[in-house]
Amino acid sequence: MSQSKLNHSTDTKIEDSSWKNACIIGGVAALISVVCSLITMIVIITIGGEPSTANEYFTLLNNNRIVGLLRMDFASVINLSSYYLMFFGFYAALRRENGAYTALATALAFVGITLWFASHSAFSMISLSDQYAVATTDAHKSQLLAAGNAIISSDMWHSTGARLGGIFLESAAVLISFVMLRSKIFGKVTAYVGILTHGLDLAHIIIGIFLPSAGVILMAIAGPFYIVWLPLVGRRLIQLGQGTSKEDVNRIGGISR
Repeated sequence: MSQSKLNHSTDTKIEDSSWKNACIIGGVAALISVVCSLITMIVIITIGGEPSTANEYFTLLNNNRIVGLLRMDFASVINLSSYYLMFFGFYAALRRENGAYTALATALAFVGITLWFASHSAFSMISLSDQYAVATTDAHKSQLLAAGNAIISSDMWHSTGARLGGIFLESAAVLISFVMLRSKIFGKVTAYVGILTHGLDLAHIIIGIFLPSAGVILMAIAGPFYIVWLPLVGRRLIQLGQGTSKEDVNRIGGISR
């Protein structure tokens, strides 16, 4: 074998190994997302959701910082961080099946996640609550409360950026689920559950703009499906990353349908 052919063979193996590692990392990220989703659900059921006013935020954070962070849905920061890695894992797994749509879905997801992060209010509210705790005048406290209420009105649940981020991310997840459906890499059950889960969440965001109560209902319906979809894609990505050949990947894909 010539030196050039040997180098080409080595480069292919290194590339394949890197993509397999990306699948494994994406699969682990999906499983981490499951844990974060469960934490969010448990927190809402047991100790409540996010406060509705700046005064509630400041009181909660100053009295019990851990409970305050949990009720501020801080677990979602880790959850959404894992989506970067998960979608890159999807790209690694599906890039040869439908490169254009897989790339588009990955790009939409990255933009959506970034927009969502830009609107998360956790660190801003922590800073304001610390200032509020040491404020000595009523005027200063009133200014801090006004700033806190302004942040709430532009946070991840209310701002334009957050809603657009949600639309981009859920659209990306619906698109990648359709790519899964047309490929042999992921099972059809995984694809259909993904379409249902993210289709409902996408509808919740859009319909919620006009009919907030209907949006809440759709979100409540979509939520439990995440606990089904995320383990499915996590397990599958890890399987793909551990495969030793294309034949093994196709065989596993056929069994999982």
